[in-house]
Amino acid sequence: MPEKTPPPTAKIAVPKTTGVVLPKKATSPWKLLLRRPLFWISTIILLVMLAFAVAPAPFAGLFGHGDPRACNLADSKVASAPGHPFGFDLQGCDIWAGAIYGAQSSIAVGLLATVISLAIALVFGIVAGMGGRVADWIVSRTTEVFLGFPFLLAAIVVLNMLGTRNVLTVGVVLGVFGWPMMARLMRASVRSVAGTDHVLAARTMGLGVGRIVTRYVVPNAVQPVLLLATLTVGGVIVAESTLTYLGIGLSSPAISWGLQIAAGSRIFQSAPHVLVLPSILLALTVLAVVALGEELRSVFDPRERR
Repeated sequence: MPEKTPPPTAKIAVPKTTGVVLPKKATSPWKLLLRRPLFWISTIILLVMLAFAVAPAPFAGLFGHGDPRACNLADSKVASAPGHPFGFDLQGCDIWAGAIYGAQSSIAVGLLATVISLAIALVFGIVAGMGGRVADWIVSRTTEVFLGFPFLLAAIVVLNMLGTRNVLTVGVVLGVFGWPMMARLMRASVRSVAGTDHVLAARTMGLGVGRIVTRYVVPNAVQPVLLLATLTVGGVIVAESTLTYLGIGLSSPAISWGLQIAAGSRIFQSAPHVLVLPSILLALTVLAVVALGEELRSVFDPRERR
């Protein structure tokens, strides 16, 4: 029998590419943050200022004797001297040493007041967002009462009634009056998270309110409040310097940028150099805090990354 020829091999049609591009994997916000030069500049400045505040003695000794309280009236208002390139103030105290030690009080007030404001805002925001209509109404009215008082005016009134004005008292007063905006933001964030599927599922499973708040609500709602708190640190430092300049904030024997600026403004015409260094350090710190907060907001806010 004649051999049968095998059938021709069927060709498989390979589909042509349609030009569809798969979506790229989302870049982590932290990676985006590390690529921003302004983030690194502001972070380095803040780390230097924190080093001044935590351990001022080694940095104050870079120029001169390093003791802000070792004053000599013979050096009063001297603009510059060997070993003291930034000069002396009215009492003959070294300006460089005073500015380095002044970072300790100014930054401590800013951090203390912000932590107090953040703690109050978290409690009130969670209660308003998770506690029902009555709790929400009480917290909202309380927030409106505090917003009705101008921040600096309320601080001036309370600080005038206090006998001593040190880092603790000034920080507590500024913290007590600085929470309303953060509380409103926390309330809105908690209410938005409370309506998500995983929170509703947790309620359906019978989990307690405390566990739902600590495990599901707070970790997902606290991020925008933390970003606002970062910006608040700079505002509190400016507020402390303003109050001290007006004679209502920190008082001697404390050392702060506000006290140096207040003392230097009285002799500005005859000794303008007294204002230069503390003003520069104050401005750099506040600008670095604001820049860092803006960078964090722009990276972690989804609307900014579109």
